[in-house]
Amino acid sequence: MSSYEDIIYEVNGRTATITINRPRKYNAFRPRTVVELIDAFQAAGWDRDIGSIIFTGAGDKAFCTGGDQSDHEGGTYGNNDARGAVGMPVEELHSVIRDVPKPVIAKVRGYAIGGGNVFATICDMTLASENAIFGQVGPKMGSVDPGFGTAYLARVVGEKKAREIWYMCKRYSAREALDMGLVNAVFPDDQLDQEVQNWCDELNRRSPTAIALAKKSFNMDSENIRGMGQFAMQAVKLYYFTEESQEGVKALNEKRDPDFLKYYK
Repeated sequence: MSSYEDIIYEVNGRTATITINRPRKYNAFRPRTVVELIDAFQAAGWDRDIGSIIFTGAGDKAFCTGGDQSDHEGGTYGNNDARGAVGMPVEELHSVIRDVPKPVIAKVRGYAIGGGNVFATICDMTLASENAIFGQVGPKMGSVDPGFGTAYLARVVGEKKAREIWYMCKRYSAREALDMGLVNAVFPDDQLDQEVQNWCDELNRRSPTAIALAKKSFNMDSENIRGMGQFAMQAVKLYYFTEESQEGVKALNEKRDPDFLKYYK
């Protein structure tokens, strides 16, 4: 793409920075955002002059808060630039973050919630500000990520903790995320940018082929999750067309708690 509307793509030395630029929406993504992110990751990932990639969100309120619910109509995330099982190519974006032969560092300020929490999980490493907040909202919103967002999360934080994160929909501080292994390091907010750059500078001095082989080797162990997730997303697509799933979004728009009790009958 010659230009982007929803993201910012910058290169500083051997480090590319990809920023979701929707701060008024707490960096929630819509179909266009996802398509632009895929394009930017492909550009950075296969640029021989790039040694590392930073993935972040604009402003200090949020890294990313998942899908933009204001664009959620009829059980799908709109139609513009849309493809994939849930109306946008989210699973393709997950794959490209894993597939590019460069280490991707999530730089997290503020909220990393829902799909944003999945992004932070999938990235090779995650560095967070002390103000970062992590968590899931799927079962509160009539949604779920049945691939990397669940199965791979269990490999990162352990089965019991992953189930807690998804079932209970709690919020976790940066320090709690560090303790459970969801992030690699936590820094004071005014030091985060420099510390992330320091990590990238170290990565950029490493053998690019060795890094690429290491990343592929790590991915091999969990590659089955990709196929599982793509299959399960088809079921999620059907679920999004049900009244039960749509109750979560309706409740959000009407500023009330969702009533899922009626679906136990």
